[in-house]
Amino acid sequence: MQLWICPLFAFLLGSIPFGLLIAKARGIDIRKEGSGNIGATNVLRVMGKKFGIACLLLDAFKGALPTLLAINLIRFHGEPSGMVIFGLQAYARVLPSDQQWIAQLLQVLTGLCAILGHNYSPWVGFKGGKGIATSAGVVVALMPAAIVILLLFWYLMFLITRYVSVASIATVAILPVVTASGSWYHGRIQDGTWNKPLFAFSVVVAMLGIWKHRSNIQRLRAGTENRFERKRKTEAAKTEDRRQE
Repeated sequence: MQLWICPLFAFLLGSIPFGLLIAKARGIDIRKEGSGNIGATNVLRVMGKKFGIACLLLDAFKGALPTLLAINLIRFHGEPSGMVIFGLQAYARVLPSDQQWIAQLLQVLTGLCAILGHNYSPWVGFKGGKGIATSAGVVVALMPAAIVILLLFWYLMFLITRYVSVASIATVAILPVVTASGSWYHGRIQDGTWNKPLFAFSVVVAMLGIWKHRSNIQRLRAGTENRFERKRKTEAAKTEDRRQE
């Protein structure tokens, strides 16, 4: 049962449209506001920072939790400990080391199902967000060291361009590179075997993330993409500054 319950749970949890629910709790249909997307960026634009951050954390959580469960419940002999959820070890299915790829495949498949649940939620007509926050949650579980590099890169790209879409596209694009270069972490067991399912997962997530941003890419080419501008002082504030000088 453990071999299929984790991917199924991941898809169901991932399919919860937190952005839609948060907005509806305030009497707003987020699908009719802003870009119409139910993800954290649109919630932030329409409802403000508090609600946007809450949506971001919840979307990341629904990627991290099922993936962590899979890592703890579906393991192979000799696998690095990773993030341990205490109390689950007694229920773990430990496969022999020659079936390493099966355990790794099911772990990354669980993470991928969480992302697909978010992107194609059955509760909103198999539509959804772009999966960046949920993907980040999955990466936190699978490669916690890599998420630091990816977040720093995302922030740098955002500071340079002021486009969330550009920062997100660039970050998912380098995910396979980070995964390959970080083979020293969670990519090898004692005999040095490469974690091929993890790299395949990174490639699929990169392609999926870019595909979900295709409308943003069209708007970027047309020069109509929404941009986060730096806050400027109001004329009253500028006048007050001049008086103080």
